[in-house]
Amino acid sequence: MEELVNYILQFGNLNRQQIDFITGKAKTLELHKDEYFSEAGKIPRSVGFILEGVVRFCYYNNKGEEITHSFVDENNFVSDQQRFEAQVVASEYIQAVTDCKLLVFSKKDWDEIGNTIVGWDAITGLILKNCLLKTIERRSPLVSEDATTRYLSFIEQFPGLVNRIPLSYVASYLGMTQQSLSRIRKNVR
Repeated sequence: MEELVNYILQFGNLNRQQIDFITGKAKTLELHKDEYFSEAGKIPRSVGFILEGVVRFCYYNNKGEEITHSFVDENNFVSDQQRFEAQVVASEYIQAVTDCKLLVFSKKDWDEIGNTIVGWDAITGLILKNCLLKTIERRSPLVSEDATTRYLSFIEQFPGLVNRIPLSYVASYLGMTQQSLSRIRKNVR
């Protein structure tokens, strides 16, 4: 719970009573590797904060190929926020890449926090902005860099992650085949 509180307090001030109210709404959820936090074709039901583990956002392209477009690891929020807020069907999956432990908030509880705590919308707005900026910072260079540079950038942005997740997901995220990634890894060592 402390990790969640410390994370939130980076984006705004809350008193002890407000913090207790928020933490009182959090439920613990354990996801096993390959289980889904949110699925395409279903309405996202919760917002999560990752205590342990890694999840990925993925979708299937028009050729039926699975594409990983981002990873989220410990001490970060995870949700399909836009579709969660609007309560509309998701178009992508959020899948546990490793066993995960999360603190989760239902839509009802998330709304109750927003309706009770003055300034909560400003805090969550800053959190969302931060998450979007991180995603853009990580994805933008991938468009113009060669494959080796993309892999080296990935290692720099996600230290230690490459040893925790399947290489097929890393390859998909980097826009290359698993064979190409294996060759690059062999040459980089």
